[in-house]
Amino acid sequence: MTVITSVEQLRDIYKNPSEASLVKVTQALTPEYRQMIEASPFVALATVAPEGLDCSPRGDLGGVVRIQDNRTILLPDWRGNNRVDSLENIVRDPRVALMFLIPGSTSVMRINGRAVVSIEPELLQSFEMDGYHPRSVTIVTIVEVYFQCARAVMRAELWNPDRFADPQTLPTPGQMLKGAKADFDQQTYDREWPERAKATMW
Repeated sequence: MTVITSVEQLRDIYKNPSEASLVKVTQALTPEYRQMIEASPFVALATVAPEGLDCSPRGDLGGVVRIQDNRTILLPDWRGNNRVDSLENIVRDPRVALMFLIPGSTSVMRINGRAVVSIEPELLQSFEMDGYHPRSVTIVTIVEVYFQCARAVMRAELWNPDRFADPQTLPTPGQMLKGAKADFDQQTYDREWPERAKATMW
């Protein structure tokens, strides 16, 4: 197998980036970047720790993050599985990367920055949803922000309903858990999951 072992080898294969690829990177939100991020209900949050990397999905109605100012975004941590991999990583290493998807748009927004995990009571209270509050809020200071080339989303036809997978052809959560642990009670988990998810959304 032929593999690339240096940046010089890599650059021999790829052309120099275009002007648009370079000038799109800013150190703070522009009005246009703000508008895009405010329209996004979903973000993938990437974090790093001594033992490895993590990338976790985050989703919310009405915008997945709150923009505090042009250098700061706030990401509430709603109810999940309590693994808190991302939060554990941030506490030890503040470097984060976020990728925002906007249903219907082929443009993807990206932020690289540094984060802290806050449990300030007034901040948690400000995110109230149906009487519930996040247990923490991740505060991200932007180092750089830019939009991603649309080709990946276009190639994937990500928002084309004719290309959506039929859920009936995919493994259920219970089946995937049983695949990881042979004696897991798949039937009970799949039967109870829809109502449990609905009751524990926030």
